[in-house]
Amino acid sequence: MVFTANRTSAFKLVAESYQFQTSRRLLTVYDYESEAAEAMISSSEKRGARTVSAEFSWPRLRIQTTKLRKMIESKRKKKKRKGLFVFPLSSRVTGARYPYLWMSIAQENGWHVLVDACALGPKEMDCFGLSLFQPDFLICSFYKVFGENPSGFGCLFIKKSAISSLESSPSAGIVNLVPEKQPHQLSDHSSGTDLQLIHNTTPKSPHEDKPFPLSSFSPPMQTEQSEIVEEGEPTDSNLKAPEIEDIQEPVQTLEKSNVQESSSFQCGCLDQTDSLGLILITNRSRYLINWLVNSMLKLKHPNTEGVPLVKIYGPKVKFDRGPALAFNIFDWKGERVEPVLVQKLADRSNISISYAFLHHIWFADKYAEEKGKVLQTKVVTTRTNKKKDSVGITVVTAALGFIANFEDVYKLWAFVARFLDADFVEKERWRYIAINQKTVEV
Repeated sequence: MVFTANRTSAFKLVAESYQFQTSRRLLTVYDYESEAAEAMISSSEKRGARTVSAEFSWPRLRIQTTKLRKMIESKRKKKKRKGLFVFPLSSRVTGARYPYLWMSIAQENGWHVLVDACALGPKEMDCFGLSLFQPDFLICSFYKVFGENPSGFGCLFIKKSAISSLESSPSAGIVNLVPEKQPHQLSDHSSGTDLQLIHNTTPKSPHEDKPFPLSSFSPPMQTEQSEIVEEGEPTDSNLKAPEIEDIQEPVQTLEKSNVQESSSFQCGCLDQTDSLGLILITNRSRYLINWLVNSMLKLKHPNTEGVPLVKIYGPKVKFDRGPALAFNIFDWKGERVEPVLVQKLADRSNISISYAFLHHIWFADKYAEEKGKVLQTKVVTTRTNKKKDSVGITVVTAALGFIANFEDVYKLWAFVARFLDADFVEKERWRYIAINQKTVEV
């Protein structure tokens, strides 16, 4: 278990440690431009990896299964690892969910599998089924889970059998669970280190030589460890609940006068989520996102042609879809309102939405004429200051948190409906000038 500063750092850590010299391919499945995925691709290419990506059908953005299967099942020696397969459980932009079967297909064809679980909610990890798929790497993020910043740290889990596929052992941020230090057992003039004190003061246990089972990757320690005792089991009166201690920190002298009882804290939102249960939370998220999709599709400009106000990209109303939505707003002439402008106007209404760039889009023959009108070319500057063209489409994206309610969804719908007023954008521009603020540029 490796803690990182954020989600991007976790992806980059794997890219900088994976053995691309022997397993040269990197296959990703992202329908949008992800900062974390792009950082991984950039680092991998520097180390000699050949990067490829899955494609997605327009306009529902389903995976092109035939093409992806060919990429996974390419002819190579079965005993030789083909590379790293990066698989997100769902799109954080369009809300599309992908079949878990792709993980099994990749493993059967000699790929290491990295699962991006950052789109899962706080309770959805309970039913993920790690025992069935057993990926080699798993990345999750705590961004916006606890509400207040700083809460954006990430976590990388490495399967023990996959450690050999890494060239250098990641060390920064690795933790072990050790028993809590007992203040009354420390001498007044102790000059030992933290680790030495733990070694000397921890009560003996028949299980002390066993490592904590969830710490799947950790450097060796010179101290004994004990397993977590389940609630209700008899415990030693002097042994308290274990605490997380960063073993990479420089050890310091610990004096008795400086030892204080650790203050307990509560995560109220997570406790509430746990009490509600997974089924209720999942159903409510599905009801809210499907209501929002239905309501937006009914918005049409009041003219004879009835031009739709909103166009949605990705899955529409669906039983199993993620709580995210990608869309664009069009005026009564059929011209798109720039997503950057929509995001700025939403900020003024205290609505948190963003914009993203969809790419790797595949157009069937019946959408050939629409292809030239929809796609745009974006110049991207890589980390090596090289410029390359990326073809796709910029969209507005909205994501629902696990504590979102109907009031939040309705507020977003009401804001989008204001664009039915042909003069709405112009009025907002003059409001900026009138109150002496920065002008919004279209």
